[in-house]
Amino acid sequence: MNAPTEKKFPLRFVPVVARLLLGLPLLVFGLNGFLNFIPQPEVELPEGAMAFSIALANTGYMLQLIGLTHLVTGLLLVVNRFVPFALVIFAPFVVNSAAFHVYLEPSGLVPSLVFAVLELYLAWQYRAAFAGVLTAKVKPSSAM
Repeated sequence: MNAPTEKKFPLRFVPVVARLLLGLPLLVFGLNGFLNFIPQPEVELPEGAMAFSIALANTGYMLQLIGLTHLVTGLLLVVNRFVPFALVIFAPFVVNSAAFHVYLEPSGLVPSLVFAVLELYLAWQYRAAFAGVLTAKVKPSSAM
């Protein structure tokens, strides 16, 4: 006799798709941070957004750090390794991107919100991995 086959629920692929939709652009943008293969837009930024961008560039390290973080985050998400860690290191960029587009440059708000929704969805899907971090009172491990 044949064993009953388990029906596969099609929504089981949603976290994989979300992970790739978040990871692939980050991988590309991270590579672009070092190889500069995506042309800069011809649109002029508002004054505040331009000042912020110049300040980041003038640090001498921040744009490279952002590119490296995007590259590592994208790679981890695409290869499905250390996904909760990738979500944690990407979260500050999501918050800053949303704030940047709300306050300084509104035309990029929709893509920023798409990244935020993907980040939040994946954080919810991997919520078990964050249980220890979200515990209110934890005793430190004893020193050896």
